[in-house]
Amino acid sequence: MTEQPTAGPAPAADAGPKPHLDGELAAALAARGGVPAPLTPDALGEWQRRDAARRPRPAPHRIADGGRFTVAEHDADGTPLVAARPAGADGVLPALLHLHGGGLIGGNAYAVLPRVLRELAQPLGLAVLSVDYPLAPAARYPAPLHACRTALHWAVRHAERLRIDPARIVLGGKSAGGGLAAALALLLRDEGGPAPLGQLLLSPMLDDRGTTASTRQAAGHDTWDAVSNATAWQAALGPLHRAPDLPPYAAPARARDLTDLPPAYLEVGSAETFRDEVTAYANALWQGGGHAELHVWPGACHGFDTLAPDAAVSRTAVAARRDWLRRLLGPGPEPSGRPAY
Repeated sequence: MTEQPTAGPAPAADAGPKPHLDGELAAALAARGGVPAPLTPDALGEWQRRDAARRPRPAPHRIADGGRFTVAEHDADGTPLVAARPAGADGVLPALLHLHGGGLIGGNAYAVLPRVLRELAQPLGLAVLSVDYPLAPAARYPAPLHACRTALHWAVRHAERLRIDPARIVLGGKSAGGGLAAALALLLRDEGGPAPLGQLLLSPMLDDRGTTASTRQAAGHDTWDAVSNATAWQAALGPLHRAPDLPPYAAPARARDLTDLPPAYLEVGSAETFRDEVTAYANALWQGGGHAELHVWPGACHGFDTLAPDAAVSRTAVAARRDWLRRLLGPGPEPSGRPAY
């Protein structure tokens, strides 16, 4: 039987002023019935069943979108991997190793792929490798992270087959996927490679402790609040949740050394739970001499661009991500071989 997680302490009653929410996002949230009820441990199983129903896995031919993209499924040494690229892009392409969101307890590599292809792969000429890592609580740390590492190593070894440049792989993800991307960058640095070209960290889930001011301020107001966050972290970490000696690969905000990491793009909403942990992580990257670009989108809640993709702040955010990737990738030479392990 799977051990059920227990929630951490409830947020303080005096959480401070309610965060400002962008008007278009507020309207979209109201149209959906308002802020969802917090996820508690006893509701986790049902939440996962509903999440799987809400985010079904589209078949590869549907991801191909009428021939706009080519799609292939791979077994990356035991980790399912979906590889997609713009149709007609026959040469060697840079690649985004994409790690999906879902609080480490939900989501899948397939459901988010059409949007990633439309917003990033098509305009940038980018291949996308979407990793279907295992979910908590059935798979706790370090299993999801190690699955992502396995998928990356497999992709590098099979770069010629995938027609990607192994020296131009960007790690990226949103929410839990962003946290995994940051953790994977730390792990690869400490293991000696392969070195990613960059990190695309969108509202990354970085800190299991839940002690920031934004965690308290957004309690009861954000689409992913302190209770839901504590439930997810407890599911993902079990008895390691909030442990003083938790490894930084489990929660990157615990890292004391952020030197020698690839360039990072970080974004977060000013009205979301993760605001302060993301801005603190960007600041720590700068203090470590790293290159980081930080965007704090005004009035944005967690998952704002999924909630209201046509809102002005959502369109601006997508354009900024794309611009950073375009600058990071540049023209790039054809690869001369695989990087050494």
